[in-house]
Amino acid sequence: MTEVAHEPVFLDGDVVECEPLSHGEVVAPHFHDFGQLRYAVSGALVTTTEVGTWVTPANRITWVPPFHVHSSRAHGETDIRLLRVPADRAGQLPAEPSVFVASALLREAYLALLGDSDQGPRARLLLDVVLVELARAQREPLRLPEPADPRLKAVTDLLHANPASPATLTELGRRTGSSERTLSRLFSGELSMSFHQWRTLLRVQRAVLDLAEGASVTDTAMRLGWANPSSFIEAFTALVGQTPGRYRATARAGRG
Repeated sequence: MTEVAHEPVFLDGDVVECEPLSHGEVVAPHFHDFGQLRYAVSGALVTTTEVGTWVTPANRITWVPPFHVHSSRAHGETDIRLLRVPADRAGQLPAEPSVFVASALLREAYLALLGDSDQGPRARLLLDVVLVELARAQREPLRLPEPADPRLKAVTDLLHANPASPATLTELGRRTGSSERTLSRLFSGELSMSFHQWRTLLRVQRAVLDLAEGASVTDTAMRLGWANPSSFIEAFTALVGQTPGRYRATARAGRG
């Protein structure tokens, strides 16, 4: 997991793309006075803000609104293309960070816009196409809420480090110095979900990354701590809206 620091860096540069990131490489917490779209041509990007974590495989586009502090971690060898959205156009997109499914038209307009250096009428038209397509695009539901309370954060940090851990909330409480009752109350009050729901969502997020990289459904289920593939398929389908097998097929096709 990438943590959001208390004193993030303000970046005001006109950067539209960055160098490829190696697996596990971290981009430190920062923010901009413009909006930013982030598309992984290869690999995947995990974006963390103060309120949640989003995962972006190669067929998704992440939106970060102006002034939202965010940090990133690469999953696999990641070639990420960044697109600046002027503040006066950012209101056409959600007020909170979001992940969108990228259609073929959206991908092509996005990449063509990055290749247009003169920022003339063609670039403005391409940006219009990108924003209209994003407004029509399906939004990825997998936002993992992140806690502010240090007692709860100690537990979620352990789970981020090992999503497959079978430890109960009581056992995790012993390791972090909090009672099961306190932690259960914090999960419900701060994150609006139970410990079991949060860990399941974390595991499904990680599964999205593995499936997009081509891992099998069975291997993914076993690696992330499910007792059997059937229980994994049930949990994944309930949260993502499609089976892991179908998600894997469409994610791999999105790389073409």
